Amino acid sequence: MPFKPFTSLIDLVPHEADLARLRYQLHSHPELAFSENQTSDLVAAHLRDYGYEVHRGIAETGVVGTLSIGDGCRTIGIRADLDALPICEANTFAHASKHPGRMHACGHDGHTAMLLGAAKQLAQNRCFNGTVNLIFQPAEERGFDSGAKQMIAEGLFERFPCDAVFAMHNHPGKPAGTFMFRSGAFMAAGDRVFIKIVGQGGHAARPHLAHDPVVAASSIVMALQTVVARNVDPTKSAVVTVGKIAGGDAPNVIPGQVELSLSVRSFDPEVRDLLKDRIIALVHAQAKSFDVDATIDYVEGYPVVRNSDEETRFAVEVARELVGRDAVNDSMDMLMGSEDFAYMLQERPGCFLRIGNGPADQGRTLHSPNYDFNNENLAVGAAFWSRLAERYLNLDR
Repeated sequence: MPFKPFTSLIDLVPHEADLARLRYQLHSHPELAFSENQTSDLVAAHLRDYGYEVHRGIAETGVVGTLSIGDGCRTIGIRADLDALPICEANTFAHASKHPGRMHACGHDGHTAMLLGAAKQLAQNRCFNGTVNLIFQPAEERGFDSGAKQMIAEGLFERFPCDAVFAMHNHPGKPAGTFMFRSGAFMAAGDRVFIKIVGQGGHAARPHLAHDPVVAASSIVMALQTVVARNVDPTKSAVVTVGKIAGGDAPNVIPGQVELSLSVRSFDPEVRDLLKDRIIALVHAQAKSFDVDATIDYVEGYPVVRNSDEETRFAVEVARELVGRDAVNDSMDMLMGSEDFAYMLQERPGCFLRIGNGPADQGRTLHSPNYDFNNENLAVGAAFWSRLAERYLNLDR
C-alpha cells in the first residue's frame, strides 16, 4: 500500500464552512447533562455516514464511533463533550440558542464539531494502522457522577480498548489556534459543599427572641476565608469559594434558615482531605457559637487531571508539526478549574490539552452568557486530532 502523508492543516481548511455550519446547528440546540438526545442523534448520523461502527446508549446519551484500518493492534481514544449549561444566552447572532435557559457557554459545540471533522478526515485519508475510538461523552458539566465516570462504570474501556486517551478544551484569553500542554497535574480536583444553617425565625424588631441564621451564615462565610490562608501550606494551591448564599424573603423578617453553596479546589490529596476536615469543623463550631444548627452535604467531585509524561510529549510533538513551535506552550500553568476527563486519565495514560479561543473581552469567558466558540479553531482542532491519531497508530513509520 503506498504511503499517504499525515493530515496537515491545509487538508481541513477547505472544510471550515461545513464545520462552522455543523457547530451552529449544535450551538442553537443545546442540551443539558444526560439529556443530549438530539445532539447524540446528530453525532451518530454523521459517524455512520463516514463509515464508523456506531455504539449508542453508553451513559444514556453517550456515543462511541470506532474505525479500524489495517491489521495493527494499537488503539487510541479521543473524547469530546456533548452537554451545554443552564445559562440564558445573551448573544443575538443567528446561531444563538433557541432554547431559553440553555446555552453552549463552554464550547462543547466546538469540541464536538472538531472531533466530527477529524472523524471524516480519518475515514477519508485512511492513513493509520489500528483502531480509532471516538468518544462523545455526555454530562461533563454536571460536577459529580458525570458522564465520564458513568461511561467507565459501564465498561467503556473494556468494550473499546484504548492504549491512550486524549481530550481538548478551548481556552479564552489565548490566541486562537495555539496549543497549551502540561505534564503531570494540570487541573484541580473540585468538590462542592452544600450547607444549611437552621435557626429560629422571628420579627426583625425582636431579634432577641430569634436565633438568626443570617448572622451565623455571614460569620461562617468570613471564617471560611481563613481555611486556605491559615491552614494550607502556602507552597500548595487551594481555593474555597462561597458561590451562593440564600435566605430570607423580607427585610422585617428573620428567616428560619439560610443556605450556602461552596466550591472547593485543590491538587494535593492531603490538602483535599484537610480542606474537608477544616470546613466541616469550622461550620459546626461557628453554628454552635450562634446557637443554630448546621447540616453539611460534602460532595466529592472530579479528581485532579494528571497527564502522563510520554503521551503529553507525543501530543506536543504533533502540535508543533501542525502549527509550529511558536504556537505551542508545553509548560502551561496549572489551572484551578476541574474536568471530568480526569476519570479517564485514571484508567488510561493520556493527555488533556487546551486550544486558545482568542480574546476574552466583553465578558466572553467560559460559562458567560456572552461566550461563543471561535470558528478559527475548527479546522486546526480537527487537523490536530486527525494527525494525532494517524501518528499514534503509525509509530513504526
